[in-house]
Amino acid sequence: MESLPEAVVQFILAQLSSARDVASCKCVSKRWKDSMPYVCSLYFPRNSFENYSGVEHPDSLIWKMVSSVERLEELVVYCPFSCIGLASWLMAADQSLTSLELRMDSLLEHEACLGPSKLDCINVVKNLSSLKLWGALMTDSPKWDGFAKLQTLEIVGARLEDAALSSALQSCPNLTNLLLLGCEGLRSVSIELPLLEQCKLDFYGAGNCSLSVVSSKIRSLEVQGCSWIRVPETQCLTHLSISNNAGRVYKVDFGKLSVLEFLSIRGIQWCWDAISSILQLATEVKHLFMKVEFTGDYETLQPFPEIDFVDFFNSHRKLEKFDIHGAMFAGLCQKNSLKNVDSSFVIPCLTEVAITVRSPLNAEQKMCTLESLVKHGTRLNSMVIKILQMKSSHSSADDFFEEICKFRYLHRKIVRIE
Repeated sequence: MESLPEAVVQFILAQLSSARDVASCKCVSKRWKDSMPYVCSLYFPRNSFENYSGVEHPDSLIWKMVSSVERLEELVVYCPFSCIGLASWLMAADQSLTSLELRMDSLLEHEACLGPSKLDCINVVKNLSSLKLWGALMTDSPKWDGFAKLQTLEIVGARLEDAALSSALQSCPNLTNLLLLGCEGLRSVSIELPLLEQCKLDFYGAGNCSLSVVSSKIRSLEVQGCSWIRVPETQCLTHLSISNNAGRVYKVDFGKLSVLEFLSIRGIQWCWDAISSILQLATEVKHLFMKVEFTGDYETLQPFPEIDFVDFFNSHRKLEKFDIHGAMFAGLCQKNSLKNVDSSFVIPCLTEVAITVRSPLNAEQKMCTLESLVKHGTRLNSMVIKILQMKSSHSSADDFFEEICKFRYLHRKIVRIE
């Protein structure tokens, strides 16, 4: 290192980001110490001051490091901090900072801050392109004037109110990526962001939240915990995942899914109208994952209705990968599901299918459906049959499993059992 030119040493040491490493390097030599102002990123892990016994407050130590950097672009703070401390750091780096990630701990502590809240303090950093917040409490609208350059907003493990979230999103009009994970307290969410391309939402609670997303550029949407979903502009949507582990999905209102390639629907109970609606719209889908246990409009859990095998695959002719779980497979195995199958019928693009079987009921029909998939799937090269928690008090389960084993032996190049 001693023989290297000054500029090379500065470039190497500027790649450091851990606050402990930066602090240690300052003690090596004057040359190294003089290079530390050129670091672009500072990261303070959760245990940064775990065994610290000094007189100076940790907030002050962080401020000294932040203010010593000439052009700090990224700041990540997971260790505890105060409102006053945060405000001082951000004021010191407000001109250059573009990426900010904070573990707020607002859900675990009562902020003893006489002035602005931690969320309000962020308003001073106008050049942010990425903002990530952990454990935030956003029950009141943050006092943000606006982040015109912000493209990525991630909020994880937060308690939010509808109006507060709406106000925060209005302050970020040019977002392209939005992620809300493990967020609770929301009842009705409306997102109108014209440049939004990727959106991942995971709402914690009873699963009865309503959602409206309006963006003409949305390409990827993942939603968990909503019972009513409206997305009118879907001309760019290629990836869609909807799940509800706690409640029921009553209604989905989408525009035509003409370019959708991946569709995943999961949950305990969906209204059949919602399932039918989304399947009818997703005619161009290439990968379909279905894990919905029951249908039914109210409290009563009902099985899937009979699904016509030929009609389903003719409506999804570009389907390449198909993951079918329990109820959907049972719907394709009803008495008249295969009545329209003839020698001319072809499933043209299907290459992979994974089927989860949970019951030996209608064993004969299920075997016929498996045979039809192999026979008419002209490009099928992989079929995985997953036997999951199959319970029966008589020999039907054993007989069914024996039939599956025979089927696997006959088509051993394609079929495997898990």
